[in-house]
Amino acid sequence: MSIQAPTFEPLSASPPEGRSTIAMRVYRKLREAIVRMDLLPGNSLSEAEPARRMGASRNPVREAFVQLQEIGLVEILPQRGTFVVKISARDVSNARFIREAVEVAIARKACELATDIDVAKMQRLIDDQARAAEADDQEWFLTLDDAFHQTIAQSADCLYGWRIIEDLKAQMDRVRYLSLPAATPISKLIGQHRAIAEAIRRRDPERAEAAVRIHMAEILVSLPKLAAEHAELFAAES
Repeated sequence: MSIQAPTFEPLSASPPEGRSTIAMRVYRKLREAIVRMDLLPGNSLSEAEPARRMGASRNPVREAFVQLQEIGLVEILPQRGTFVVKISARDVSNARFIREAVEVAIARKACELATDIDVAKMQRLIDDQARAAEADDQEWFLTLDDAFHQTIAQSADCLYGWRIIEDLKAQMDRVRYLSLPAATPISKLIGQHRAIAEAIRRRDPERAEAAVRIHMAEILVSLPKLAAEHAELFAAES
């Protein structure tokens, strides 16, 4: 079954001040490869390969490596090289804790500011998520998942909050890819999204907060199972 996914450009696509557009392109490609497990935890990264593939010099690649290190996806070891870091269950839990606090505040504000058009867009995205689930297209579903949360932030006039989440959730994204569909049924996530959108439609901040907290806690259910099943991808926690 072939379904055309809608265009969705994450806000982090805009290069931060001081970073070149080429470096951002390299960063986005490498981040995507790491999150999707095309580059596995423990893999070494060379400057030469991304530079060759993207027709760039090594300087933008070094910039991209630094940015990936800043969000905790790679480690740069002097005289040894650059490596994809293993998933830290502790870091994932901490990122989830902070993301929940931000998303709760955004959802409550959305209950005040979201228009009927905003709510309709949320509901269309959820309907598309259901189609992605029917097509067994996990990649499309995760893209729509991001679009849903970004739309809530936009409806709350809080896109800066989404920019914070975009960097923060790098620690969670690899777990999201690992968790679908076995550890976390997509139908369950869609139901949680519907609950959030319905609370915003009803202008009910208490209900919205509760729905967001339930949704953000979902990763804590799958994390121990995934760490046990994929021990080679996870860091040993002291």
